[in-house]
Amino acid sequence: MSFRFIHTSDLHIGRRFANISEPADGNLRGRLMEARFDKIRQLANAAREHGAEHVLLAGDTFDSATPSRQVLRQALAAMRDALEVHWWLLPGNHDNLRNAEPVWDEIVKDAPENVHALRATDVVEIAPGVALLPCPVPVRTTGRDLTKDLPGIATPEGMLRIGLAHGGVVDFVESGEQIPPDRDRSAGLDYLALGDWHGRLQVTPRTQYSGTPEQDRFKHGVRGQCLAVTLAQSGAIPEVAAIETGSFLWSNIGLPLHEGEDTALTLAALLPTADRRNTLLRIKASGWTSLAGHAALGVAAERHAPEFALLDLISERVGTLHNVTDLDAIDQAGAMRLAAERLMAEAGNGALAEAERDIAAAALNRLYAYATEGAR
Repeated sequence: MSFRFIHTSDLHIGRRFANISEPADGNLRGRLMEARFDKIRQLANAAREHGAEHVLLAGDTFDSATPSRQVLRQALAAMRDALEVHWWLLPGNHDNLRNAEPVWDEIVKDAPENVHALRATDVVEIAPGVALLPCPVPVRTTGRDLTKDLPGIATPEGMLRIGLAHGGVVDFVESGEQIPPDRDRSAGLDYLALGDWHGRLQVTPRTQYSGTPEQDRFKHGVRGQCLAVTLAQSGAIPEVAAIETGSFLWSNIGLPLHEGEDTALTLAALLPTADRRNTLLRIKASGWTSLAGHAALGVAAERHAPEFALLDLISERVGTLHNVTDLDAIDQAGAMRLAAERLMAEAGNGALAEAERDIAAAALNRLYAYATEGAR
């Protein structure tokens, strides 16, 4: 027999993105929240397009144990709209059984017929000849392997065995669980669908993390994905295809600077040209440049930033090459010139602590930017 399903995890519906710097005239947080909610529709489309009738969500459907009633009800309604798809929801560490008990009670009580809450470890036959072995997370941090009982759970011979769990196999674990990397073999699983890690990761051909369908951090450098998994028969190697579902790209880029380089042009050459509106970009500058180079880099970042969902320039680690010409641009005499000379001396004083030198250099860069602002 052949069985195909969608493996996804870590949807985190309701996340507020309080750590994101909101542009003064933008609605980035609202767009990010809505993108996560829209993934329900995207996952349903992926299921339809790949001939799958089941979506297995390996934990953290909701970002917290107390999503608002509106968030919960609208999520269930969106799943109901895809009536031909069965949604199998596993409690994760964010929406664990203990803290989110009222949420799971309401799902069991009021969810549409195609939405299933996996609150117990009982085997569920989700399709003829297909056994789902869920491992719900009981509390936010258990400190134990929730898949440890899978080897002892029997199913009829020839039946496909699919494990569904939330936790870590390696040291990226967030919730405390440690799942052996050979659990698929020891439990005789045809596939182990994992959640908790927000990037795609193949542990073995039968044990995989789908990653989140909508990224939420500057870590993985690709848009969110889900996996279309096909099991041809019991014991066969799964066929796994990644499907891009993410609306936003979170990207970390390094910007090395060298003496004499035009920092504005170097930055411009580094920026992606496509889909800037849906790109969150963190640029970590390093190396050396002059006071004028620092100022030009900041101005260029401000000029390009409105084209992106977010452009965050981190330039604290860029060293400053000081020269008299730079000081002349601040002032050729008077109090500002004296202040600039003192800051330059402190920035280059090896007898001072590094933190003090960094503060002096940053203050000198700011003074230069203020003094030359009218000339730009």
